[in-house]
Amino acid sequence: MRNRGLTVRHIAATALTVLLLTGCAQTKDFLTGSSTSESSDGDVGILGAPEAEHYLAELQRLAGGDPATQAEIFADAQSGFQLTPGPQTNLRYALVLATPGHAEFDPDVAASMLREVLARTELLTQAEIALATIHLKTAEQIAVTQAEIQRLRGATSRAAQNQESATNQHLAAIEAENRRLRRELDEAERKLEAITSIERSIREQE
Repeated sequence: MRNRGLTVRHIAATALTVLLLTGCAQTKDFLTGSSTSESSDGDVGILGAPEAEHYLAELQRLAGGDPATQAEIFADAQSGFQLTPGPQTNLRYALVLATPGHAEFDPDVAASMLREVLARTELLTQAEIALATIHLKTAEQIAVTQAEIQRLRGATSRAAQNQESATNQHLAAIEAENRRLRRELDEAERKLEAITSIERSIREQE
């Protein structure tokens, strides 16, 4: 069972690593082509919308920061989402939730929020739409992977419980058999003692 547990953990680590690398590659492509795409499409942006670099710089700080920095970024994003909900504050909070490596990472909630954000793309810049789309895909993949990990852990746990139950039943059967044999042995010893006593009495009479 120890080997099966190691296999589950190996699958989990490998899957998450692949997903994170995929997300990084997609974000790099987005950064490389963002300025060209925006200028060619004539996107003049939305008033008050942060630049893509602003989002990405914060996410980089979140992913590589210490726990105090991560908690500060999360609290600020959550506060903005709760006090001044809107396309940009919702997107920022969803991106924070979708970024692995900190205590509040929640791909399920992040994916749900990003889908809601993308449902009103007229309120987003092209850069924000691209950023939300990339992180939505990554969050959904990670959520699926986590669900599979939980399923495997559950299956492993159930298999271990079943094996333990079977072992306990086997031990109980062995103990019951031992008790039966001891009873039969005691009975045989009593019979032997009775026969020996009879033979001794016959010899004494003779």
